Amino acid sequence: MQNQNPRLIEALSQLDQLTNWEQRPRGEMRVGLEPILDLSARLGNPHRAFRSIHVAGTKGKSSTCALLEAGLRHAGISVGRYASPHVEHISERVSVNGQPVEEAVLAGALFLGLDALRQARTEGTAAEAATWFDILTAAGFLIFRDAGVQWAVVETGLGGRLDSTNIVDSDVSIVTNIGLEHTEILGKTRAAIAFEKAGIIKPHTTVVTPLEADDEAGAVIARRAAEIDARLIRPDLSQASTIARRNAAVAGAALDVLGELGVRAREGKAVGGWLVDAEAERESQLPGRLERFTVPVPGRAAASNVAVALDGAHVPFNLEAVLDDLSGMEGFAGSGIAVVAIAADKDAAGLLEVMGRHGVSPIFTSVSDRFRSPAELQRLAGQIGLASDVIEDPQTAYEKALERAASSGAWVILTGSLYLVGLLRERVINEAVKS
Repeated sequence: MQNQNPRLIEALSQLDQLTNWEQRPRGEMRVGLEPILDLSARLGNPHRAFRSIHVAGTKGKSSTCALLEAGLRHAGISVGRYASPHVEHISERVSVNGQPVEEAVLAGALFLGLDALRQARTEGTAAEAATWFDILTAAGFLIFRDAGVQWAVVETGLGGRLDSTNIVDSDVSIVTNIGLEHTEILGKTRAAIAFEKAGIIKPHTTVVTPLEADDEAGAVIARRAAEIDARLIRPDLSQASTIARRNAAVAGAALDVLGELGVRAREGKAVGGWLVDAEAERESQLPGRLERFTVPVPGRAAASNVAVALDGAHVPFNLEAVLDDLSGMEGFAGSGIAVVAIAADKDAAGLLEVMGRHGVSPIFTSVSDRFRSPAELQRLAGQIGLASDVIEDPQTAYEKALERAASSGAWVILTGSLYLVGLLRERVINEAVKS
């Protein structure tokens, strides 16, 4: 999806001159809150204008945030949601009352952030080192302040403790789960990564996590909560057999906490997990997260319908959960064909092992220099006996996957990267009838 507003095009052009760690190898990444704190101070500290729920985790944080947004909106509460990354359009990152920010509004906020950056460079203060994500985060908080939102649901970008979003003074924090990701920045173990994500917990508040105390990551979160006198709540996941049910349980537990804090819905009833209903779940469906379509593929005699899933799963336990859920859904029984791109900082071997266990044959493709080469991925697949193909162009790779699936009765998944999903999603939608 292309930006249409000329001012947004110009703002993003200036923004893209800054360091963007989402599009670069992260091995030399420097993280810290000093630049965003200085930047926000220059903008009037917009993050202090609303209350917030702060969400970190390896998997499920975007969907959990969307559920929280939908629930609060149904309660009649003005709510903003800050998310990352986007799949098709940058406006997906900032929504107000369930609607993506207007391009002109986003442009205006970005220009204010860029002006503050220029002032900092002139004066030599910390914000002179502000990154692409710092400016975007500050712009999002400006938009929330000016829109008068009462609550913001804020998703971390990377980690938590030193993430730009961690300037919010959240009432409730959520750590959805912990897997090995961004290990060159966050640490080599789940415990080390948990320490970074637990950094979003604020003293004397509440943290919600499904991670148990006997889990190495859960133990770190529990210890941090105890150190700063934060209450820890573990939602009941005994009936949560799918990703969607687990996300709903976590979001519901967080809304229960808000109700205990005195937050009321429009009719005076305390907000709570009751707000995470079927309507909220429908409204919170995000692009590139377990989306399912039926795509007709023309054949010699008639069209064959192929089930196609889109999910940007990029860590092994994430992909495992996605494939487990798909296996119980119509059209996704039996073998599958995956169109795959994997960033250089992800556990490619682990992802390929999951595909092998689930009978998924990968077609490796190329999307950017920050990703492993398809040839390298094919070598890794060969080492574990997983048959694969390389088709450099993503569009051609998708076409080939559809053709093979139509002829063999298989299904297709686009996975490994939300960036890859974003490149192909519009085409899938245009060609498909959504399941």
